[in-house]
Amino acid sequence: MTRPIAVVGPTGTGKSELALALAERVGGEIVNADAMQLYRGMDIGTAKLPVTQRRGIPHHQLDVLEVTETASVARYQQAAAADVEAIAARGAVPIVVGGSMMYVQALLDEWTFPATDPAVRAKWEQRLTEVGVRALHAELARVDPAAAASILPSDGRRIVRALEVVELTGQPFAASFPEIGAPRWDTVIIGLDWDTMVLDARLEQRTDRMFAEGLVDEVLTLLGRGLREGVTASRALGYAQVIADLDSGGDGTGAREPTFVGTRRYVRRQRSWFRRDHRITWLDGAASDNVDTALRVWRHVS
Repeated sequence: MTRPIAVVGPTGTGKSELALALAERVGGEIVNADAMQLYRGMDIGTAKLPVTQRRGIPHHQLDVLEVTETASVARYQQAAAADVEAIAARGAVPIVVGGSMMYVQALLDEWTFPATDPAVRAKWEQRLTEVGVRALHAELARVDPAAAASILPSDGRRIVRALEVVELTGQPFAASFPEIGAPRWDTVIIGLDWDTMVLDARLEQRTDRMFAEGLVDEVLTLLGRGLREGVTASRALGYAQVIADLDSGGDGTGAREPTFVGTRRYVRRQRSWFRRDHRITWLDGAASDNVDTALRVWRHVS
């Protein structure tokens, strides 16, 4: 099978641009690994590349869910794996690109997901209702700091799932994570990052650009399509902050600073997660020869 390339790393580092350049050089097709880009209509706030900017390169796992549907790592794993194998069967190079940590690892390490128990799940969902998402995240941090570090404090669904697994297995949620071994399909994993101060500046510019391009209007449109009822979509960075600002009587623009701060915090979690993976070859986003370097690694790693 043609060896895939995965381009991973924190938000705002230029992964999409690198993936496009690699696809052009090797005859590749792109498989998205950003959980929120799965949603139709969530374009500006997720920095989803418009079709006109995809250079004619096929993209997979974009716009496959309505905002009312719940994103699932397990469902993504199955669908994305099928895409990777179909791309390779056509003689093209699969290029997986994204920064959703669990989605990337589930795909490349064939994560087997722990069983679920409706009664235990219901207990923790009730606890979420009683104490709120922040307090429940603090409870998770006490029993499984590694899981809490990888799950957004606003992501009630994943917090509940982690606590459910801890109760059912008697082990930390992290114990259910796959061991880091040989990546599936002999995938070469390229990480892209920047100096922290430079990336913070890029994130600030990115946030300003999203609001200037109409993030608030995008949220208003999606609210009309059921965004508020979406379990995962409504909690996406930017979208959750705009909804909160609107609910407090604002016009949505007050969400700009909370969005930037939340994105910067998320980047720290992404770095912590990806840096523990020794298989990743890290590239400096400021370098001018990243495409050539990535291709040298791809051709020689086995």
